[in-house]
Amino acid sequence: MNSLRDMFSYIMPYKGRVALNVVCNVLMVIFSVFSITLFIPFLNIILDQAELVTVKPEISYFDLATIVDSFEFYFSQIIIEKGKQKALGFVLGALLASYFMRNVFRYLSLFFITPARNGVVRDIRQKMFEKTMVLPIGFFNERKRGDIISRVSNDVHELQWSILHMVEVVIREPLMIVGSLAVMLFISAKLTLFVILLLVVSSILIGAIGRALKRKSSEAQSKLGTLMSLFEQGLSGLKVIKAFNAQEYQTDKFLKVNNDYKDVLTRLLWRRDISSPLSEFLGIGIFAILIFYGFELIQQGALVPATFIAFIMAFWNVTEPAKKLSNAYYNIRKGMAAVERVNDIIHQENTIIDKPNAKSIDAFQEGIFFENVSFAYTEEGDTVLKNIDLEIPKGKVIALVGPSGGGKSTLVDLISRFHDVSSGAIKLDGVDIRDLQLKDLRNQFGLVTQEPILFNDTIYNNITFGYENVSEEQVIKAAKIANAHQFIVESENGYQTNIGDSGTKLSGGQRQRLTIARAILRDPPILILDEATSALDSKSEKLVQQSIRQVMENRTAIIIAHRLSTIQHADEIVVLKEGEIIEKGSHETLMENAGDYQKLVKMQLF
Repeated sequence: MNSLRDMFSYIMPYKGRVALNVVCNVLMVIFSVFSITLFIPFLNIILDQAELVTVKPEISYFDLATIVDSFEFYFSQIIIEKGKQKALGFVLGALLASYFMRNVFRYLSLFFITPARNGVVRDIRQKMFEKTMVLPIGFFNERKRGDIISRVSNDVHELQWSILHMVEVVIREPLMIVGSLAVMLFISAKLTLFVILLLVVSSILIGAIGRALKRKSSEAQSKLGTLMSLFEQGLSGLKVIKAFNAQEYQTDKFLKVNNDYKDVLTRLLWRRDISSPLSEFLGIGIFAILIFYGFELIQQGALVPATFIAFIMAFWNVTEPAKKLSNAYYNIRKGMAAVERVNDIIHQENTIIDKPNAKSIDAFQEGIFFENVSFAYTEEGDTVLKNIDLEIPKGKVIALVGPSGGGKSTLVDLISRFHDVSSGAIKLDGVDIRDLQLKDLRNQFGLVTQEPILFNDTIYNNITFGYENVSEEQVIKAAKIANAHQFIVESENGYQTNIGDSGTKLSGGQRQRLTIARAILRDPPILILDEATSALDSKSEKLVQQSIRQVMENRTAIIIAHRLSTIQHADEIVVLKEGEIIEKGSHETLMENAGDYQKLVKMQLF
């Protein structure tokens, strides 16, 4: 129920359009019911089942009986004055006009609801994307990217054609059923109650299948998420797959999941597809029983043929909407699984948020201070960092070194609040970073990662990414400092050259220099370099190192490095091992100490 309540909360901004849809559906039902009532007096009089009405009925209040009596009188007058042929033409003309207006309002109901449906889908997708942009990094470490993409695309698409289609069906079809039942009750209450009893029995049979449908739908959506994840991994790791001749291995892996998804989806569609034949068979069964029972009432004189024909027409106006409601029920059960998967993202708690009284930062003044910091990714998980005490004074260059898995990148992630510490505190200028405004905090940092993160856009837009009101001169200046201007102007369209997905049209060194230019343009007081040159060849590394040295002038810098030759100039080198600081000092001091740092240097020299 919570999931459906959430769906209606998305519909509320479009309540005006939904209201117009309801009005149009009401008018459509009125004209549908009116077209049925036209037949009762026409058939009764034209088939000589009733006498011509010569006395005008008194109209005390407006109801279905009054409409029928009035129509019988005016229809009788036409027959008396112009004959049955003219009267038939009048009825057929009124019937055509009634069905024309019925379909006009049917179209208008769809006209008003369609933008609402598409708007809700847009809002849900937007909300999911916005949520993924603010969720902690740790959330995505535990999820498959393909599964998240599947939720944004396939699950939201499922919502559009299941749950949101319900908005049209649950408004229009019940109105049609109620209007038609009113006509049926007017004609014969006894026969109507008999039909309702049969419809209840058939609904119970249909409901049993619908309950199983949701379970299978949830399993199918989960399998599709796994499939999309494998596909995404195949694309991103294509070079490695080919290099290791693992195409067959990866294909077989994909085939297994693909077959599982096919089998689950087949069983799901078998259950869904049985709804239409089953409801149609039950409808025809009820219709057959109705004909049999109605004929008996005619034989007893409780009904006349003309009235029974009108009853059959009204009943048909009940069965079609009932069938659509039945299909909508299946779709709702199927769509509920998609709602739950979408809500799993939208309702995910974001733990990295501003406090109500968070402080702003005007400028970086003193330094960053770690005070007995420990961190684990989960409450039950292993401790990644243990009792870290560290000072990073303003204007100093601090290098983090040590074996892989020692906690270097995690320590840097904590400074930017990609995660929050499990215990202890990190302070910037004496203030706990959890008490600072998150946007202001992150504005203090410029980040250059080991794997250059670029976007499928122009060089210019990649450098200015997330930064507004920037002049072209500032961009060129940043590119020159990063040793990137020369190769940019030599590109096909200069700064407006599109670099492809993740910058695939550029070399590794060129991509890295663009990320440095991006960091320079932001002009941050603190620069974080996470293995910025480890993946480059010697020539590219030399160019990038020149760029980095220019950038670090008069800045606070935190460098993570495996190539120890690149950080010997650092003011302080911090050696991390298994989440603990085991050594720190200048290069000369640590070499003299003959500890782990010296061993790492000698290993690299060897």
